[in-house]
Amino acid sequence: MKTKAVRLYGKDDLRLEEFELPAIKDDEILAKVVSDDICMSSYKSAHQGADHKRVPADVAENPTIIGHEFAGIIVEVGKKWQKEFKAGDKFSIQPAINYPGGPVGILSAPGYSYKYCGGDATYVIIPNEVMEQKCLFPYYGEAFYPASLSEPISCVIGALHAHYHTVPGSYEHKMEIKEGGKMALLAGVGPMGLAMINYVLHREGPVPSLFVVTDIDQSRLERAETLYTKEMFAARGIDLHYVNTGSGDPVATLLDISGGTGYDDVVVMAPVPAVVEQADAILGFDGCLDFFSGPKSPDFSAKFNFYNVHYEAHHIVGTSGGNSDDMREAIDLMGKGMDPAGLITHIGGLNTVVDTTLNLPNIPGGKKMVYTQITMPLIAIADFGKIGTPVFDELDRICKAHNGLWSEEAEKYLLSHADQLN
Repeated sequence: MKTKAVRLYGKDDLRLEEFELPAIKDDEILAKVVSDDICMSSYKSAHQGADHKRVPADVAENPTIIGHEFAGIIVEVGKKWQKEFKAGDKFSIQPAINYPGGPVGILSAPGYSYKYCGGDATYVIIPNEVMEQKCLFPYYGEAFYPASLSEPISCVIGALHAHYHTVPGSYEHKMEIKEGGKMALLAGVGPMGLAMINYVLHREGPVPSLFVVTDIDQSRLERAETLYTKEMFAARGIDLHYVNTGSGDPVATLLDISGGTGYDDVVVMAPVPAVVEQADAILGFDGCLDFFSGPKSPDFSAKFNFYNVHYEAHHIVGTSGGNSDDMREAIDLMGKGMDPAGLITHIGGLNTVVDTTLNLPNIPGGKKMVYTQITMPLIAIADFGKIGTPVFDELDRICKAHNGLWSEEAEKYLLSHADQLN
């Protein structure tokens, strides 16, 4: 079977190509990809090439398919897995498989490391280790975009599960954010910040009593406030504040909101030294700083107050993706009504992946959702009504009926009218 896919050959070298897939082995699965969400991690791997920890050293000779936030439909199942999966099943995938036998060892991941498995493709071969590690998930929802977004949602789930606090007088560490504590999300209204806000609102685990979200972009703060309102959080007993830290003394402002105590849990959503140092300055006693967003450079560093590490029990955690349990939690929460559509601001076809991935930091807005079986430009949802064609006029109407957001209705209409886009 032929597939069309975006493949990585080296630093800044992405190519949209059509090529033949081999017949699947008895322990593999052939799948049709429907949706893939372009992630900043793909941007990093595209710019780093073989220097990236998940990209094989021989990528120039054996290019890999990019894209790791994908969902689709199973087409053919090898004999080994026929009792667990069948053709026609919808799926989502956890790319952080942590399997030593992969192309780059334990850090191997679909979307980075595999010649025939990545989200920016029409058809892929899912390797045995994905199923061995229980990282291929049946998905029963109608729309595909939530299944794609279950991966980034799993990342914020894993991040909060990795927080910990200590018990004075003992060596016991209690995992999770502090129940009823004070939490700050810094640089927190980008795509992954919105995912974190949505998760805090809907999660079934511990929640803070005070939740402060900051950014320096007022328009993004205002959009976040319309999506996830103070009233929604108040219904869960959470006092929510959106704060622009672009001027004045942000540390003094944030400490004042906390009542002078500082914060039990602080999440840093941007790899910027000044933001890390701001987070350090607002930690309270036994405060946990979560450095969420991975930097591009291996030389990234920031100042940290080690006096407070010793006397105030300050500590740091960091995670790189969620695990399978986190993915299951994401899918379960979406089945209970947590809609991640607020993360998405742009829709495009497979033809847009190369330029979008290489220029992702320069494209405003949130997540860019790609439907790999269609050809269309990358278009902001807010701009659908400006295109001037019947299909986009109808998509504009549908999205406006859903508070300006992408939806199951919009996805179904797009996929069923793909032949009319051009």
